[in-house]
Amino acid sequence: MEEKSKSIKGNHAPLIRWILPAIGAAFAIAALSWLYRDLDLERFGSAVLDAEPAWLPVLAGAILLEQLTRSWKWRQILFDVKPVSSGRLFGATLAGYGVAILIPLGVSPLVRSWLIARLEGLRWVSVLMTTAIERFLDGIVFALFAALVVTAGRIPDVEGDVRTGLAVAGGLNLLLFSVLLYVLFAGRSPLGREDAWVSRGIDWLAAKGGARLDGLRAAVREGIVWPRDRRRQVGAILASIAMKIVAATHFLWAGLALGVVLAPFDYLFLMVFAGFAMVLARFVRVPGGFVIGAGFALKLLGVPDEQALAMILFSHVFTIGLMVGLGLPFLWWSGIDIREARHAEAKADASP
Repeated sequence: MEEKSKSIKGNHAPLIRWILPAIGAAFAIAALSWLYRDLDLERFGSAVLDAEPAWLPVLAGAILLEQLTRSWKWRQILFDVKPVSSGRLFGATLAGYGVAILIPLGVSPLVRSWLIARLEGLRWVSVLMTTAIERFLDGIVFALFAALVVTAGRIPDVEGDVRTGLAVAGGLNLLLFSVLLYVLFAGRSPLGREDAWVSRGIDWLAAKGGARLDGLRAAVREGIVWPRDRRRQVGAILASIAMKIVAATHFLWAGLALGVVLAPFDYLFLMVFAGFAMVLARFVRVPGGFVIGAGFALKLLGVPDEQALAMILFSHVFTIGLMVGLGLPFLWWSGIDIREARHAEAKADASP
């Protein structure tokens, strides 16, 4: 029976590893081809070459400021486990995104958690739990921004009712991350009792994992924390809000470099629409979800294709360049080989 199961998994491996990503890539290419079917390459090249260079360092600064704010927010949540400097968390965050760009499988939280655990002598699972809390908080705040855009923003009227779609997506996002956050903290107390079903499940998993998963339940419980200090609680929430505002300015600075100026709520609409498109694309294994979503949103706002694509190009290239260019050197500076980071999940140790 076991051999048959392995055979079935082996037969499906090529489908999962190659065929589905190939279908996703083909869909992405088709979507981009349709989206920019009227693109004038000469005008696009002129838009890029004639861009006002003074705004590009501001764009780079905004990208780094967003991640620095994320790191400070993570520090507030991690503080009761162990106070870690924002600078070190900032480097680990950039390293996580840098590795995730090279290996686009959503490994960023795994890598940055593993890196901080190694540098600070913490349990990897404990640190990973704090990144989950940070992500869930972000999801809730993002949903609230979507609600703000739906109720107060200027959303282009097109066939398919974009406003309703954003309202539904925002509502589902709010429900999902609120439930996840509640389940996480509601499940913390039973982890202290050996007879609880969740404790038995984690203990069974730890037993299957061998010595490297010793103390898994204690590590999970240790990492499910919310700051005791009220100032850190408020700080974490305000930092999550500030992150979204800074993220919305990426297209502001990229647009100013190209002479494109939109209404304030249009930048929030861009952030929300492109964010949902990126999440949906990851779920269905389609690459370039952010590029497709941002391109469609800019088209709805009436931005010419050439300038829209140049805005996306500046934002995307600067993000990739900064994450890889600064994140991977941080790995090197920390004395950790990139090959180790590639196997962070496999090498992660639940014990100190």
